[in-house]
Amino acid sequence: MKRFKCIVAYDGTQFNGFQIQQNQRTVQGEIQKALKKVHKGEEIIIQASGRTDTNVHANGQAIHFDTTLSLTSEQWKRALNTQLPSDVFIKKVEEVSEDFHARYNVERKEYRYAIWNHKDEDVFRRHYHYHYPYQLNIELMKEALQHFVGTYDFTSFCSAKTEKENKVRTIYSATLEEVNQEIVISLVGSGFLHNMVRIIIGTLVEIGNGRREMHSIKEALNGANRKLAGKTAPPHGLVLWEVNYNN
Repeated sequence: MKRFKCIVAYDGTQFNGFQIQQNQRTVQGEIQKALKKVHKGEEIIIQASGRTDTNVHANGQAIHFDTTLSLTSEQWKRALNTQLPSDVFIKKVEEVSEDFHARYNVERKEYRYAIWNHKDEDVFRRHYHYHYPYQLNIELMKEALQHFVGTYDFTSFCSAKTEKENKVRTIYSATLEEVNQEIVISLVGSGFLHNMVRIIIGTLVEIGNGRREMHSIKEALNGANRKLAGKTAPPHGLVLWEVNYNN
């Protein structure tokens, strides 16, 4: 038995999230369907670094699977991409040790969120940017973003339905770049709770449009109450950019 890790990119527009669901099109479902074809009908279950929601994209999602087939990493890449639909692509395959786990060995993740801050919609960005047509104070948003760097209880910044008891996470770095009215926010952290990035983005937008005071971020982090943070930004601006491992 061999274990392989794959780096996967996908356009989330036509998917009902990553995790497999009955009678729904999912990224996991498509990858497992491809693996089943390569394995001549044998069901192969993949493990991922984490889930992404409906309409969320990935540049560097990581998965692993076990197999008895004797294919090289390059053969696996070709075989899977031949079977996968055009909105999923295996970027890299490598053999890993049996104790590697795509979820439990994660050291850090990077998410990026894109905002199109122009009065007019751009049809070529509509699936990949949150269109916000009103004025934003970029410098204020940059300042606000630094309040999230560090180790905090992010209860206020995750979905109220989040089941995890421990909601303490560490944000290692947070940056905002704005070029020609395209805003890209990058967050690198130890891990992210359900909707955490999107709620941080929604809060930043409220800072940028003047509807929220800067001090409210610390109050939300200390208050551990979802109602203290901003709205959840739309999913389609979000990309799971990269996953890094400690082995």
